[in-house]
Amino acid sequence: MTTPMTSTGPASGPAGGPPGGPPIGAAELLTLYERMALIRATEKAAYDLFMLGLVKGTTHLAAGQEAVAVGASAALRADDYVFATYRGHHHALARGASPAECLAELMSKGTGMCKAKGGSMHLTKATVGMLGSYAIVGSHLPMAAGAAWSARIRGTGQVAVAFFGDGATNIGAFHEALNLASVWKLPALFICENNLYMEYTPISQVTAVANPAADRAAAYAIAGHVIDGNDVVVVRQAVAEAADRARRGDGPTVIEARTYRHYGHSRADPAKYRPAEEVESWLRRDPLDIARSRLQAAGVPPTAVAEADERADRTGRRSRRASRERCAATRPSSAWARTSAPPKASSRPRPACSRSSAAIGCGTPPYPSRRSPGPRWARP
Repeated sequence: MTTPMTSTGPASGPAGGPPGGPPIGAAELLTLYERMALIRATEKAAYDLFMLGLVKGTTHLAAGQEAVAVGASAALRADDYVFATYRGHHHALARGASPAECLAELMSKGTGMCKAKGGSMHLTKATVGMLGSYAIVGSHLPMAAGAAWSARIRGTGQVAVAFFGDGATNIGAFHEALNLASVWKLPALFICENNLYMEYTPISQVTAVANPAADRAAAYAIAGHVIDGNDVVVVRQAVAEAADRARRGDGPTVIEARTYRHYGHSRADPAKYRPAEEVESWLRRDPLDIARSRLQAAGVPPTAVAEADERADRTGRRSRRASRERCAATRPSSAWARTSAPPKASSRPRPACSRSSAAIGCGTPPYPSRRSPGPRWARP
């Protein structure tokens, strides 16, 4: 059954907590706000670096979706597992990665989070439970189910959380992961960041149900909830309840967080396909503005909010400067280190070539060996 849990504004009460849920203190709310502001500042730095030609390839910015990552992370334990999509900067930062190491990774620096081996779409930091960002749509959902299975076998009380976009709900791996998670009652949370568009196509045009993730949960006997993904307090509450349920052994939960990206799908996308009135409507519901309203309702002085903004902006600027000017560039030999093992010598004799195998080059490697310079067109 799909349960709506949407909040459209600040809840009543001195701490700004969600209706019916435990209150969140003003100090914690300010901390969550500052974390979202830091993510926004870091992504602004990533955008600037990209426009200067210092970030190769492309980037998928999550500006506008910060509340999902920050609210969820606030509800999780430090040893819980998180799996994200290629739009994963906000999740890495919410889990504790530093802006400097994220930006350095985007710029292919040796000081990057993955030592220049991952780039924007593969941010990974296992020490904080960030088990990867995945570029293949939906591929990480079965991995999250496997991590949850591991936690259940070991009896650690950990939960595995898979964040994914609305487009992934039309991928087979989504249904396979939900089915096994339900059958085995895995401690897994499946959180859909529904920003209304599967790349350039409105999800509503190609999906039979209104809520592509939550409405399908019932088919697998899983609880499904639709929440306001732009309200960090609502997200924190929903994820906390689902995580508690999973730790009790009551199985997985599907949470569909309605949100909106402020940029296009990637830096190559001007997002002209989105109606102007739709964009304006969602920009008026900026996660940072909603959090500011909650802080005001909780009695937090405006000066405290301004100081949090300044700290976030200062950290973003400092991280950008450090990544651009002081981080040592990765040497090619370092970037490729430990990515493959040397071939093992074999004591078995090489089989004799038959006529048919000789025709396709038996006895010689099909591709240039490591020691061979290769064909002229392939040489550096």
